Amino acid sequence: MHIFPAIDLYDKKAVRLYKGNYDQMTVYSERPVEVARDFEAAGAGYIHVVDLEGAKNGTTPNIDIVKEIVSSTGLFLEIGGGIRSMEVIEDYLKAGAGRVILGTAAVTDRDFLKRALAEFGGRIAVGVDIKDGKAAIKGWTESSELDAFSFMQELDSLGVKTVICTDISRDGAMRGTNLELYGTLSKNLSLDIIASGGVSSISDIEDLKKMSLYGAIIGKAYYTGAIDLKEAISIAAEEDRI
Repeated sequence: MHIFPAIDLYDKKAVRLYKGNYDQMTVYSERPVEVARDFEAAGAGYIHVVDLEGAKNGTTPNIDIVKEIVSSTGLFLEIGGGIRSMEVIEDYLKAGAGRVILGTAAVTDRDFLKRALAEFGGRIAVGVDIKDGKAAIKGWTESSELDAFSFMQELDSLGVKTVICTDISRDGAMRGTNLELYGTLSKNLSLDIIASGGVSSISDIEDLKKMSLYGAIIGKAYYTGAIDLKEAISIAAEEDRI
């Protein structure tokens, strides 16, 4: 299982939200590129980046930070947040992102999703953010009427390879991840699933690994010291014992 330490960007700073609430934002670093270097020094090979401003308005105000992380580390970078046009996808890929995550656009515009998959294939992932069983949109500020599990089944059939699945109720809450949810998804879908939201202890990492998930995102737990990133990466990379 791959570990994706996370940086959420807002006003060129590394921040975290509580349950997706922009009014409950904590700034953890004014130098997100240095945070990314710390991830790499701990043994990370991957990084999950979200542009929180982009998630709300569809722009790329922090793309220079993305470029700098890519140019100054060897991390595989996936980026999400307000990616709603082919031009923005291309801009991020040209900036060095290894994978671009569609969220709102994948929920509201299937034709766009299909075009992106046809053009960029496995470099397109979809973020499914779950709120009360529905797929949330627009930076988690709205809920759609789309059943999240049915949506992921559809993504599977469309040829999406990677899904970042977030339980919003757990995000930033430091009360453990939704193991029941990820167990169900792992058993019923052929997608590469990255668990996000509430991963707050080494035992969470151990439990998710047993489900044979593709990856897990560590956010607030890294910044508060609840999870030692080096230890988490080591556990996730261990060979399964027969």
